[in-house]
Amino acid sequence: MRWPHASLRGRGRAALVPLALLLGVGQAACAGHEDRVRTALAALDRGAPAAAVAALNEQMEVESAAELPALKGDNPLLLLDRGNILLGMDRYKLSARDLGAADKSIDLLDMSRGAAAELGKYLFSDDAGPYKAPAYEKLLINTINMMNYLAQRDLSGARVEARRLAVMQKHLRDHEGETALIGLGSYLAGFSFEKSGQVDEALLYYDDALRHGPYPSLRAPLRALTRGEPRTPRIAAQIEGVEPPPPLAEAGEAELVVVVGFGRVPQKVPQRLPIGLALTLVADDISPTDRARANELAAKGLVTWVNYPTLARGKGGYAIPTLKLDGRSQPLEQALDVEAQVRSAWKKSEGTIILSAITRTLARVAAGEAAQGATEAAAEDSGPLGLLVGLLTSATLTALDTPDTRGWSTLPARIAIARTRVRAGTHEVVVSARGEVRRARVTVAAGGWAFVPVMVLR
Repeated sequence: MRWPHASLRGRGRAALVPLALLLGVGQAACAGHEDRVRTALAALDRGAPAAAVAALNEQMEVESAAELPALKGDNPLLLLDRGNILLGMDRYKLSARDLGAADKSIDLLDMSRGAAAELGKYLFSDDAGPYKAPAYEKLLINTINMMNYLAQRDLSGARVEARRLAVMQKHLRDHEGETALIGLGSYLAGFSFEKSGQVDEALLYYDDALRHGPYPSLRAPLRALTRGEPRTPRIAAQIEGVEPPPPLAEAGEAELVVVVGFGRVPQKVPQRLPIGLALTLVADDISPTDRARANELAAKGLVTWVNYPTLARGKGGYAIPTLKLDGRSQPLEQALDVEAQVRSAWKKSEGTIILSAITRTLARVAAGEAAQGATEAAAEDSGPLGLLVGLLTSATLTALDTPDTRGWSTLPARIAIARTRVRAGTHEVVVSARGEVRRARVTVAAGGWAFVPVMVLR
């Protein structure tokens, strides 16, 4: 026997299928990335790196820093953050492992965007798809990992990172132009090959470093390495007019390099922008159809805001670290202004990001209208049900529109470097940065070297 309202109930259930599917997608969505790193960054701000690592471990669902997480979702980014913090805790081996694993995973993600991810990007949220690292992050993965290997005196590992960096540098030069970030990486690569006895390759990297900055600390090493013979115009200008110093071993000396990363780059945070202002900012890029549609919806009060990510303030960008060697002050030169590079890259992409936010807003409203229309067609008494589904669809899509705040949150705002010749023996290194004092004791033999990286990420 067929009950009188069975057909209506069946059509109602059918009408709710799209809603169920939509809500199912919602189950897979997650909060913005800034929420996942909030506790870790707060721990860094109060000078508690171990607590920061524990917070990241919890997010990645691992028990300790000794474990690698499943390399899915945002975990490769969290692994980059953990790796940088571990470097600052002098846990170089684990840091190198984390950065290396994240580097390979992000490369894979860059090439894995599919149709589903594109749909998510434009309908739900920019962070629905795989993460694509900007140029400055890709360069700094290998640059910072060289520090890990040099701190362990592992020249083979440092050279591997140097060659990986060279591949990325060539790609950027061919496709995106020069960037000052290349300079520090080339400096460290040159040091890695110099201490490996591969002088010609070292000079190529040093010459490339001088393309991006003066690096006064390279003058004495280049004079010693070239024995006063200019190899390129840039190296000639660096060594001109001064006699080369005697070889390290002959003078009973060694070299000490100290690299200090301090502060943190601006974090990406969500922001709501009035639709009218958003349309003004992208006036030259938005299509006339989308502009007219947005204005129409704004006039009806259906769209008033768009959600998009923006940059917060940086941490410690203008602090000046100090270095003392055996109680005597030593000069530190700025090797890299990371925050400036982050802001420059953001300025170039901000218009596209706002335009994408507007596109998603229009798509959400269209999805709500489509759901309501489908319900009206499927149910005889569909007024209240259609309105409910339409509102729920728009509300769900709005909730899913989490601005893409993903990024390498623990990059230092600036990096400074010092390089000097010291007598063979044991030396005390004291670095003061951002209210913290870090100490290290290094022992070097005549003709040897030591590399001391310091990260103060607060």
